[in-house]
Amino acid sequence: MDNLLLLVHRIPYPPNKGDKIRSYHLLKHLAQHYRVHLATFVDDEDDWQHVPRLEAMAASCHFAPLNTKMARVRSLGALLGNRSLSLDYYRDAGLRQWVGDTVRREGITRIVVFSSAMAQYAEPYPDARRVIDFVDVDSDKWRQYAEKKSWPMSMLYAHEARQLLAYERRVALACDAALFVSAPEAELFRALAPESAARIGHFSNGVDTAYFSPEGAYPDPYAAGVQALVFTGAMDYWPNIDAVTWFAEEVLPAVRARHPQAVFYIVGARPASEVQQLAGLPGVVVTGTVPDVRPYVAHAALCVAPLRIARGIQNKVLEAMAMARTVVVSPQALEGIEAKAGRELLLAADAPAFIAAVNQALAAPDDAMGLAARATVEQLYGWNSHLSRVCTLLEADRPVRKEA
Repeated sequence: MDNLLLLVHRIPYPPNKGDKIRSYHLLKHLAQHYRVHLATFVDDEDDWQHVPRLEAMAASCHFAPLNTKMARVRSLGALLGNRSLSLDYYRDAGLRQWVGDTVRREGITRIVVFSSAMAQYAEPYPDARRVIDFVDVDSDKWRQYAEKKSWPMSMLYAHEARQLLAYERRVALACDAALFVSAPEAELFRALAPESAARIGHFSNGVDTAYFSPEGAYPDPYAAGVQALVFTGAMDYWPNIDAVTWFAEEVLPAVRARHPQAVFYIVGARPASEVQQLAGLPGVVVTGTVPDVRPYVAHAALCVAPLRIARGIQNKVLEAMAMARTVVVSPQALEGIEAKAGRELLLAADAPAFIAAVNQALAAPDDAMGLAARATVEQLYGWNSHLSRVCTLLEADRPVRKEA
């Protein structure tokens, strides 16, 4: 097997955890075709337990510890230098040295980059074939943050949107292929970076349908009689914080007025202080970290994804669909997912629409919708069929082109 370098911003394990799902399956797929040398950061002490599993999958690994508080402070220096905060946040001399040593020792000629911030470690090697999986247009996410926040955070986020977009454009032009999580995400970046249009493509997320199966024997985490409305996700992530806060304050009271047994469960690790405060509201439960989200999804009356800021494909929606649950989604949460509103899920664009959709679904549960959702995921969201595109691009002949 040929050698390949894989650069990932967060340790790609466990395989069914939020933003690690895509990177894990990417690693797993690449390891079937190459001797993979993995460089990644560990930003959660809990994640060190997963190191042996990843070492078994890869030919060699480098795990760089990342102190998130120190990284935030360090990244502020980017403001003075007109650089992207994200690049400074993930800047590490030890990781850079390991990458250089590995490229030389192993004769690396193929590099896969996962997320824009890791591209800085592939820049010194223009002779290698380089494919970047941006996943989302992160710069546009920062732009949305700037629009939602007040000064001075709006200024900070606007700075990051500008600087990161400039870097994304530079990276896309230098790499042999730039991939995103969905066709709409790729189309957005083509509009922002027309000079790289020919290199831009996408591959969708998939779902492990054997793991996220409605047939499992999951213990019921809810009290008898509760109609659980469930949101899953990392709860220190601002779009998720915004979504659950909005739902708890603007939607849930009206739902509980008609369905007093309805309880909103916010299921996810590292709940921010704003999320923890929501537990003081009637009918809101904040679980924090749970060993397995599947019982919460399997026994939910309804899953909700009321995201108002989103980029790419929402794994939480696909996983709930795979478990044959009815899901109520915002237009932002539906973006990039091939599902028909009214058949495989419910779509609601504002608070009155969410209230109406949730009330209707609680009053008249529709098992057929969950079954249709499961069938769609089985048909369209298998990992291997999507990931084969990455290997195709890695093996394609490099076109003759001007230097970026």
